[in-house]
Amino acid sequence: MAAAYRRVILKVSGEALSGDGRPISPEAVLRLASEVKAAVDLGVEVGLVVGGGNIVRGVTVAGGADARVAADHMGMVATILNALALRAAFASLGVRASVMSAVPCGPLADPYDHRRAGALLSEGAVVVFAAGTGNPFFSTDSAAALRAAELGADALLKATKVDGVYDSDPVKNPSARRFETLTHLDVIKGGLAVMDLTAVSLCRQQKLPIVVFALSTPGNVARAVRGETIGTRVMEE
Repeated sequence: MAAAYRRVILKVSGEALSGDGRPISPEAVLRLASEVKAAVDLGVEVGLVVGGGNIVRGVTVAGGADARVAADHMGMVATILNALALRAAFASLGVRASVMSAVPCGPLADPYDHRRAGALLSEGAVVVFAAGTGNPFFSTDSAAALRAAELGADALLKATKVDGVYDSDPVKNPSARRFETLTHLDVIKGGLAVMDLTAVSLCRQQKLPIVVFALSTPGNVARAVRGETIGTRVMEE
């Protein structure tokens, strides 16, 4: 089955890289890289935005605005660590990959430039975007939506712990109902746990579909880029 999209941005949480009590598990990182490689092998251009929650979260630092800014900066550094681990995993699989950071970090990663990023994607390289938007108070969800808009992606894929979007927490409520399709406005009005409202609003403005699915199911990244019916698809009205 051919790919349904030419270019996608895949958003994964930092927790996707953890395992066995380790914040960064080589096995988990390689598993994620292998999932992305399967999409690349279909001819899809893949940009990857990774979170940093496996190492640090902004809410872990108490205090006022200054503390929040410091915490968010710590989170940005965590995403750089995760991106470097992913780049090494891609290299081990023979996949060309580049790390671009929204904040300068010297020889560790290239500074983010949307023209260069677009060129790399067109050449078949995976581009791992680190440090979020480079600004505190904005999540990596917002960074993923922003990169998707800047780079003209056909879809924003969000790989999560659950198999889509539910009307309530499926862990706490066994009767929770999973949505197959939603509109961006449904998500905004319902306060549904898809992505933060900044990210969803930007996707709505750009008419960018969001596909939410479980990363734990092997092959789901490839299924998502083929346009198969998995998870929840958020589309324009």
